[in-house]
Amino acid sequence: MADSASFPHTVCSSLQGTIVSVEVAVGTSVVVGTVLAVVESMKLHHEVCADAAGVVASIDVEVGTTVHPGDRLIQLGARKAGADVSVASSVDTAVSTGLDRGDLRDVLDRHLLGLDAARPDAVERRRAKGRRTARENIADLVDEGSFVEYGPLTIAAQSRRREHLDLITRTPADGMIGGIGTINGDLFEGRAARAIAMSYDYTVLAGTQGHRNHRKKDRLFEIAEQLRLPIVFFTEGGGGRPGDTDTGGVTGLDCLAFLWFAELSGTVPLIGINAGYCFAGNAAILGCCDVVIATKDSNIGMGGPAMIEGGGLGVYAPTEVGPTEVQQVSGVIDIVADDEAHATTLAKRYLSYFQGPTAGWSCADQARLRDVVPVDRMRGYDVHNAIALLFDTGSVLELRCDFGDGMITALARVEGRPVGVIANNPAHLAGAIDSDGSDKAARFMQLCDAHGLPIITLVDTPGMMVGPEVEATALVRHCSRLFVTGANVSVPMISVVLRKSYGLGAQAMMGGSTKAPLACVSWPTGEFGGMGLEGAVRLGYRKELEQCADDAARDALFRELVDRLYELGKALRVAEFFEIDDVIDPADTRRWITMLLESALPRAPGHVARPNIDTW
Repeated sequence: MADSASFPHTVCSSLQGTIVSVEVAVGTSVVVGTVLAVVESMKLHHEVCADAAGVVASIDVEVGTTVHPGDRLIQLGARKAGADVSVASSVDTAVSTGLDRGDLRDVLDRHLLGLDAARPDAVERRRAKGRRTARENIADLVDEGSFVEYGPLTIAAQSRRREHLDLITRTPADGMIGGIGTINGDLFEGRAARAIAMSYDYTVLAGTQGHRNHRKKDRLFEIAEQLRLPIVFFTEGGGGRPGDTDTGGVTGLDCLAFLWFAELSGTVPLIGINAGYCFAGNAAILGCCDVVIATKDSNIGMGGPAMIEGGGLGVYAPTEVGPTEVQQVSGVIDIVADDEAHATTLAKRYLSYFQGPTAGWSCADQARLRDVVPVDRMRGYDVHNAIALLFDTGSVLELRCDFGDGMITALARVEGRPVGVIANNPAHLAGAIDSDGSDKAARFMQLCDAHGLPIITLVDTPGMMVGPEVEATALVRHCSRLFVTGANVSVPMISVVLRKSYGLGAQAMMGGSTKAPLACVSWPTGEFGGMGLEGAVRLGYRKELEQCADDAARDALFRELVDRLYELGKALRVAEFFEIDDVIDPADTRRWITMLLESALPRAPGHVARPNIDTW
């Protein structure tokens, strides 16, 4: 005997059930593990195995017998030396068949039907347009091998009008690919690199929003909220789909995708990418995103050609509706990309600013900053040079560069730490702030505040733009957004005056006051005033100017008064009254910024800065 069991040995039932088979006969020699009988309990079969080696002496149940825990089933006796008995060996009922299992093979085959390799005609149509497939875009976005997909076996809700096999082969994933993966994992290890990647599939019913792909979006939006994961969304498609039949409703207005996606604004970074046509519901999703990255051949509109024609407004080709050259100037598009590959690269770069600091960095020789602003205060310069020199080399990503020309908004890094940058652009209206510039900067402040990026403002403005034309753009309301938003951000703000710092415009660039930022410092070229110097002289010294004998005397007095105010408003004089924190060597700017950002307390876990980010 191979064991030390005493005999006779009783094998009992361990559960309540019914005997459905007896696998041995009296006299059978068994070993440990031999299946003796099978008991059915709650529609599941359970094997009763020998727990000792021996010979079946008696069988106390038969098929159909109901047994309870502890009931005797079979009695084993000791084997006699030399006895001629049949032997039942241990039965392995869990033999591995690997990929030969029918159930597994069915699943794997079904998944393969949704891949590009199984749809060569659809792939070829994309190639003919110079485009990539949705799966190719997702694969390029996420780190290799990291993507887990939700709902790949979903098909369009059209069983009342199409055959099942047709739906499987022609509407894979119901035109919506989405899941979780890591993005920029080489830069950011662990949780910080995880994100949700989503894409409408234009090869499936023109990328329209089907009943089930709406449900997939709902699912992924919920997960994004629960796990606080950014979303990167490829939005190409024609909007709502009227052809679904298995919906159980009439209008579909009760779908939750738009509600839940909009609620994510300000909670997690939302990145929209578009190439080609993007109309109606697809455009609404894109418009809710924090940033819109679109290729040069994009057409983006809240209504496509069919809706325009249906509204009796005329017949238009899709390429006539919201082309990139219109939407980049209007402010809809934040970054223009050459093609889908370039757009994907830009999306990964944009997302990286919201994933934390990087370890490696370099910067230009900071001494070069001393010569960015000309000595001649009347001579213009390119503030982009100051931005490129001040922040880490290659780290600046400008947003909405074709809209609101008087204001520059960009993401950048200082010693690897991500920051938001807002700068007046003296090349446009001398840096005066108009309605578009106000909206652009205020919305960017919200973006930085929502996702915890410190804000660096580079000030060079004569103030708010003035005149009847600009007032017709509702400047009073638009410029006030800068005050209201700047005064309520929770992230650190640092202001650096490069040259002009005049009036309400300068205060708005600093969050409302020179004392609002963590620090307000000036370069030696800084000049300050409650309003533009020329305007101050004309307003404050009107009588004196009117009393001048002739134009030459009036011009001489005017220049004298302006020069006098300039001397009073030079950065060094203003610093004497402690209206600003210091006048610094431009080469020392990075040291100021770094010291302050290192000193700022991190946000508490779960901190909510604002309920949402304005879409405009």
